[in-house]
Order: sequence, then structure tokens, then C-alpha cells
Amino acid sequence: QVQLVESGGGLVQPGGSLRLSCAASGSIFRFYGMGWYRQAPGKQRELVAGITSSGITNYADSVKGRFTISSDNAKNTVYLQMNNLKPEDTAVYYCNAGGVTGTGTGFGSWGQGTQVTVSS
Repeated sequence: QVQLVESGGGLVQPGGSLRLSCAASGSIFRFYGMGWYRQAPGKQRELVAGITSSGITNYADSVKGRFTISSDNAKNTVYLQMNNLKPEDTAVYYCNAGGVTGTGTGFGSWGQGTQVTVSS
């Protein structure tokens, strides 16, 4: 079983920055990719940014140029640097990861979520 633990959420003023972290633990042989999703009240969960094991990234149009996803493979950790935050970025942010465990089975895991609130 692979567990994901997010941290770094909070309250920030418009134009501010936050950095989210997601640490994976458990029997992990390799990752296929990791990503960040968010869900605002009354809305569906949406992909914010993703990164493959080879470092290829993709972003939602709404965050391009403001958010940066990165990973530290040695630490099994993925980060989301969020700059120039806007009120519409307010949501619960979830980490997601997929890959293969040490026993050869595939996994797909979600973190518990971290709240990001952008407000003056």
C-alpha cells in the first residue's frame, strides 16, 4: 500500500505564493507519474498539474505560467509551487500518484487533501 501525505496549504492573499508538498511512502518500485488535482466547493475535481517519471510536465490552462510542478525522486516527493495566486485558486488540493509496488502490482493513490484559500 502506498500512502501520500500533503502539506503546505493555508490562507494567502491574492498575488501571494504557496508551496505544496506530497510525500509518498510504502513499497514503491517505480512511479509512472504524480500530479496535483483540486476541487472547489460545488465543482468537480480537476487536474492542476502532472509530472511523469521522466520529468515531462503538463498544466491546466488556468495555472500555466503561475504554477510549477517538480519532483525529487530520491525522496518520493512532488511539489507544487504556486505563484500569483488568485481567489479562483481556492480549493482543496489533492496529490495523486500511480506506479508499481515492490511486489509488482500497480497502484493509484490519493492524498487526504490540503486546503488552499486565497482571500484578502
